[in-house]
Amino acid sequence: MNSSENPAVKFPAGVVPRWEWRVVGSRFDAADRVLDGRQSERVDTSHERYFVSARSNASVKLRGGLLDMKLRLDVDDRGLELWAPALSAEFPLSADDLATILAGLGSAMPSRPGPCSLDGLVDLSESRDDLMVVAVSKKRRHFRVDGCMVEMTDITIDGNVGRSVTIESPDATQVMDTLFRLGLGDRPNISMARGIKALLGFGSSRLAVIDVGTNSVKYHLEERDADGTSSTLADRAEVTRLGENQSDDGVLDAAAVERTVEAIRAMVTDARDLGPVDIVGIGTAGLRQAPNRSSVIDAVRDRVAVDIEAISGPEEARLAYLAATSALPTVHGNRAVFDSGGGSTQFTFGRGDRIDEQFSVDVGAVRVAEEFGLAGAVSPATLEEVLVSIASRLARLDGRTRPDGIIAIGGTATNLAAVAHGLAEYDPDVVHGTVVDLAELDRQIEMYRSRSADERRTVAGLQTARAEVILGGVCIVRAILTALGHDAMTVSDRGLRHGVVIDRFGPAATTI
Repeated sequence: MNSSENPAVKFPAGVVPRWEWRVVGSRFDAADRVLDGRQSERVDTSHERYFVSARSNASVKLRGGLLDMKLRLDVDDRGLELWAPALSAEFPLSADDLATILAGLGSAMPSRPGPCSLDGLVDLSESRDDLMVVAVSKKRRHFRVDGCMVEMTDITIDGNVGRSVTIESPDATQVMDTLFRLGLGDRPNISMARGIKALLGFGSSRLAVIDVGTNSVKYHLEERDADGTSSTLADRAEVTRLGENQSDDGVLDAAAVERTVEAIRAMVTDARDLGPVDIVGIGTAGLRQAPNRSSVIDAVRDRVAVDIEAISGPEEARLAYLAATSALPTVHGNRAVFDSGGGSTQFTFGRGDRIDEQFSVDVGAVRVAEEFGLAGAVSPATLEEVLVSIASRLARLDGRTRPDGIIAIGGTATNLAAVAHGLAEYDPDVVHGTVVDLAELDRQIEMYRSRSADERRTVAGLQTARAEVILGGVCIVRAILTALGHDAMTVSDRGLRHGVVIDRFGPAATTI
């Protein structure tokens, strides 16, 4: 767990901390359906003033003549936050109360502290670059769901209208159970102060990358504070199979295009729910090789005003290498990094930050699976035919000096690692750095070879949407290790999208 934002602040006796999860956005369809069938305990409106800081996410607000401050005590591994009230004071503030408030906000005391009026606190805040005073109007409906306090709030900030759902309880398990019951389990936990700062672009910035692949669309959203600290708000993938039913001349299927564009639209909407955000969209093999790629690019531009750039194979390989090597510095010497996607596989060879060679090969999980009918169980003879065919297409790897280490990124690699660990729920921290050897590869190849798609979906750790293409992907990985003379590889959970973040926005100072 992370410790209190300001351990110097003393909390009042008898305070009961509460675990909180707050979701900020515009639509909460599942939560609305649950709560609309319940009688709210009360409805109230308020006009408040928040004092927000570029250096802290403390909640300091003026409501009903009282200045209240809450501080975060802990954050668990799921992102659930433990908060407690630290002060509730009338004006004028005593010197001690002012010191408590400014300590919570991470701002310095004035040279001559003394009793402080409301106007004095506003003037002090507005005179400093690290503080801001924000007027916030709220209409709140209060519910009780499974022992948790649930607050559905309509919020107006500087003319911007949004909504939030807050779930609170001293019991962390109750909060998480209620979160998923309300259909909000995939939404990031955003405190009120963070939400206000993100909406107004104060003290932090948000950036998003959308990576449109042949088999899936990947989405990364992060927030960077003024000190360079980065927090991941979302990092997920949706299997849309853009390359499904792609014709021999590369033309994308209309239904696959629509699925993909709709997934991108939903991701862009999610990224923009908190306010200003820089969004970069890239497309890989399935898009760059399609003669009708404009059907995706134009539709995305029309619906959400985001440009998707179809990057080259070498550029894709460079970005993948950047992501992998920055996240796995323990893999030393001459390194080979590969990213095997649905339509192609990118290779980059280098040492440290230096890239010696990079290229792309048109061998991908979706293409191999469709060509050889690998969506279900196949015979050992068919499997041998697949491996021989892939090896011939990877001829560019033949005769190459054996690298000191191999790093694998992308959906096939991370699914291999997740299945090796038997993960019922995907855990990037467990997957990242996993070493997968030939024995584990051969075990999974045989498991997928002998099972139907429905039977594969029962395998712990395997994304259900990858059931039809996973055998093709694992065969490609097996052929790569054989060609490079290695019996194991290290899996990186950091993929192409993370390389784009570093390349376009620079590396974060620290990540939490």
